Amino acid sequence: MTASREEALARDAADPLRSLRDEFELPEGVIYLDGNSLGALPRRTAARVATTIEGEWGRGLIRSWNTACWIDLAQAIGDCIGTLVGAAPGEISVGDSTSVNLFKALSAASGLQKSDAPSRTTLLSERSNFPTDLYIAESVAAAAGLKLRLVDAGDLADHLNHDVAVLMLTHVNYRSGRMHDLADLTRIAHAAGALTVWDLAHSAGAVPVDLLGAEADFAVGCGYKYLNGGPGAPAFVWAHPRHTARMDREGLRQPLSGWLGHAAPFDFVPVYRPASGIGRFVCGTPPIVAMKALQCGLEVFAAANALGGMTALRAKSLALTDLFIARVESICAGQGLELTTPRDPALRGSQASFAHADGYAIMQALIERGVIGDFRAGHAETGEQNLMRFGFTPLYTRYIDAWDAADILAEVLGSGAWREPRFHRRAAVT
Repeated sequence: MTASREEALARDAADPLRSLRDEFELPEGVIYLDGNSLGALPRRTAARVATTIEGEWGRGLIRSWNTACWIDLAQAIGDCIGTLVGAAPGEISVGDSTSVNLFKALSAASGLQKSDAPSRTTLLSERSNFPTDLYIAESVAAAAGLKLRLVDAGDLADHLNHDVAVLMLTHVNYRSGRMHDLADLTRIAHAAGALTVWDLAHSAGAVPVDLLGAEADFAVGCGYKYLNGGPGAPAFVWAHPRHTARMDREGLRQPLSGWLGHAAPFDFVPVYRPASGIGRFVCGTPPIVAMKALQCGLEVFAAANALGGMTALRAKSLALTDLFIARVESICAGQGLELTTPRDPALRGSQASFAHADGYAIMQALIERGVIGDFRAGHAETGEQNLMRFGFTPLYTRYIDAWDAADILAEVLGSGAWREPRFHRRAAVT
């Protein structure tokens, strides 16, 4: 356990991943602990985007779909993401938002089950799942004639029965940072006859994922958190090849049959014929400028592979969160904080969340002092508490950042600085 600030500095000096921090633009005087909401800017991104805009778009014009290989970019980036989440080349497509891709994946899973087991009428999820996932699930359930059932995380296995068609979960809970055992829950779901749809938004690039090894069915994820693709970066969708092969054989479709998901999009025929494999999950034209930014974020992971890859990143992530949690609990005792992130490393993503009734104001005071995390409001009807979230991105977060952030939190709490009225005025984004 790190016992002093000097030891934290020494751990940074000995960190085999320390060179990766140089890949990012990080403002002086800022401790950035919000990569679980928006990853930091890779240094290479600005020049890459400028080249895309000025050269490929400006001079290449529409020719760049061929000459700059824009048309192949979604698949190339999908293959890069695949190395982080345990998918084979050609199994992931990138484009659209997480919500849109989740609609596609849930609809496909529901359609497969309707064909195989029409008596299954339930779409099961966790009550504290990310809201957009639940909203999309409501839409899919209504369209597919299913019932959406929400239960507490600890009760999921008990509710996986003959009535459940699809289990939809976020791998790492966005509020608490609690991580599900993806492989075990997938196994339990399959034993009950259900299919799984996993949201990897808070795990892709932060914790090791093995979709094929777990025999998962479908997965989606976003590009702007731990993948560092920039605000609103394109999302990704994956389907196990056994499902895409069956969809190919039986002519099954996901409902958003856009032109670029056609088997021959440039034939411009009036009748839709889906592309094979993951291609049938493509919908509209990919946002090329945003895709190039996402590509830069993923290239940093290629550099990390030479330093131990996801195994090394995961080990550092746990060490950082261990340090931060221990330091906060040591020097902030009696200040009303409650850790909501699991202490067990096997159950923890790459964040630490603390509940406090006045978490919003405290976080605003921290941000003014250069420690950037974020706040998620509680809800009395569900028993959820106000949470301060601190995300640890091992690509660029240092041990000294964890140490100093805890000390600044202690100063904010001990001084009562957060009580100033200006820190209680809610901004549009928290």
